[in-house]
Amino acid sequence: MSYLDPLLQQLDKAGSSMDRDAVKRAYDLAVQAHEGQIRQSGEPYVTHPVAVAGILADLRLDLASIITALLHDTVEDTNISHDDVRLAFGPEIADLVNGVTKLTQLELSSESTKQAENFRKLLLAISKDIRVLLVKLADRVHNMRTLGALGGEKKRRIALETMEIYAPLAGLIGMQHIRDELEDLSFEILSPEARTSVIMRLRSQTVASDELINRIAGQIKTLLAEHRITATVYGREKRAYSIWRKMERKAISFEQLSDIYGFRVLVETPDDCYRALGIIHQKWSTVPERFKDYISTPKRNDYRSIHTTVVGPQSQRVELQIRTHEMEGVAEQGIAAHWKYKTGDGGTFDWRPDVDESRSTFRLREMIETLEQGATPQELLDNTKLELFQDQVFCFTPKGRLIALPRGATPVDFAYAVHTDIGNRCVGAKIHGRVSPLKTTLQNGDIIEVLTSNVEKPNPDWEKFVVTGKARYTIRRFVRAKEKAEFAQLGFSLAERAFAEHGQKFSKKAVREALKRLDIATEEDVYERLGRGSLHWRKLLEAVFPGLEIDSEPEALPRAKKKAPKKRTQKKSKKGARAVPIHGLVPGAPVQLGTCCHPIPGDRIVGIIETGKGVGVHTIDCELLRTFQDAPETWLDLSWDDPSAADMVPVGRLQLQVLNQRGTLGTLSTVIADNGANISNVKIGDRGRILYELTIDVEVEDLKHLTQIMAALRASEPVQSVERVRGDQTNRDEN
Repeated sequence: MSYLDPLLQQLDKAGSSMDRDAVKRAYDLAVQAHEGQIRQSGEPYVTHPVAVAGILADLRLDLASIITALLHDTVEDTNISHDDVRLAFGPEIADLVNGVTKLTQLELSSESTKQAENFRKLLLAISKDIRVLLVKLADRVHNMRTLGALGGEKKRRIALETMEIYAPLAGLIGMQHIRDELEDLSFEILSPEARTSVIMRLRSQTVASDELINRIAGQIKTLLAEHRITATVYGREKRAYSIWRKMERKAISFEQLSDIYGFRVLVETPDDCYRALGIIHQKWSTVPERFKDYISTPKRNDYRSIHTTVVGPQSQRVELQIRTHEMEGVAEQGIAAHWKYKTGDGGTFDWRPDVDESRSTFRLREMIETLEQGATPQELLDNTKLELFQDQVFCFTPKGRLIALPRGATPVDFAYAVHTDIGNRCVGAKIHGRVSPLKTTLQNGDIIEVLTSNVEKPNPDWEKFVVTGKARYTIRRFVRAKEKAEFAQLGFSLAERAFAEHGQKFSKKAVREALKRLDIATEEDVYERLGRGSLHWRKLLEAVFPGLEIDSEPEALPRAKKKAPKKRTQKKSKKGARAVPIHGLVPGAPVQLGTCCHPIPGDRIVGIIETGKGVGVHTIDCELLRTFQDAPETWLDLSWDDPSAADMVPVGRLQLQVLNQRGTLGTLSTVIADNGANISNVKIGDRGRILYELTIDVEVEDLKHLTQIMAALRASEPVQSVERVRGDQTNRDEN
């Protein structure tokens, strides 16, 4: 029995003129390769590649795609080699088959790692030819259609992967029909009871609704015909997963949904779309905030349509999508529709950056560029999952360039979407001409001007609120590079001092020659590990100078030389680049001012080298120091320099008992301001009818300044007591 006949019939139905002999040769090779192989369903294995080819034939793809579908499992599962395919069908098809094959040839340690690595390889394969993705999506569609024969856990894993990766990717390239089917098939496996419930509710309404749908569609068509607009109008029932997702997102019941059924109005030209919209809005009242124009501002996957909701015949809320027949093809088939409309049968689909065939490929290219810049597969997968599932907002540059972003995006996301360099140098943003915080959530239609500086660098705190994968990864990469450089600089200084303490001349060459004994790849890694505290200076000396006598109980190492010039460093990179006026530190070393004791200039301080954190600065009476009393080699002698020589703003934390009366907070603010200080944070603690507790962070110059403020507060009428906070005894949030 030949399974080829239905495929040839599909090609005939689609009007394809591709080479039937080549298709038959590919089918014969697939039959030969998969002979004796049986699917879980009991069918001959060759039925699977034929079905995949049939899906692509329905999309009217080219000959190379059809042949690739027929052969996509031969190199992976049979004795057929890449060279065999190349000799039989040429390098183009051989490379396509190889691209699909590579996605499933990994045996890694965990399913999550395997999934991430497969995703990476998928993107790299797509970067060479987008048809790899189309074949893979068709392969996944057929696998999902026939998943019933698999066991429960494996079935759930495949369905979850489909829901999280393949369905969103189909949506990303505009293939909504395939996305809808993949989501619904996955939904059936992941949440069978929920899907059954939705379907039963839909069935209970079908008989009563069919007549209403036909009547409304007829009235819309008649209305447009009266104004000489030829239109195809039909109602459609939404898929179960789409309905369930809306119920979850809006936290509403099935009965509260007003758009279970939607209507599509297909016209001839874009001009007809707007004419039809005007006629419908004149006839029926519109529902506020339910209008979207994706024709003037297409979605990132090139989707174009007008969406509106009106209170139509018999006071029914009617959701309408108005678009041309060509837009309908793009909406359902995405990139495949571009193939259909732009290249015809047998054409070559080119999506290089200089070919503006579809906005949908831009996001794919962006993801691939991120991968090529060094993102790990898991980072890329996590960021992409978050982004693919989000709706979008449309914003504009001052010159009118449209930037589409995920909903919830901020000006920082916008800056990185414009250009990586713009994002890296961003210092602020104006929205509609008004300066706005960088964490502002952008809205549709916002015009954003990004303010930049040539000396600015990415702020690590941005990672807390950006939503795009590109912004998140670029910021994270910068932070890693900066931290690595800082730890390496600190480690280099530690190595120099360790050598000097033991009467040895420091030599980079000597360190390089000790790499094998240390089992460390590079000299830079040695210094970085020393700085992070994961490599002890004693181990370095032993590796460089085997047999050298090293003090068993040395003095605290490294210590600042008494006559050493004053040195500056940088505050912990995650808090931004601010100079910390402390003597005895290594330039560029990562530093943290202890939140356990809140040191400020004037306090006696010491430094502790903490593994993976750099140098922690603490007051001499800080409780944390007890933890390190048996590790004197981690202590540093530190002292404050003139704070005016840096841009650091010390913060003193105060705890107050104040009267519970009107104007208390205003009085405290005035006192602090009159004494030349600024409040950076306030927390209200226990509040009684007479007294309540306040914790206030005050930006001060030094200890003398803080003492002056405390005295002024004690003299204020509402204040009953003021104490400087040490440690976390107030059980407060760190903001």
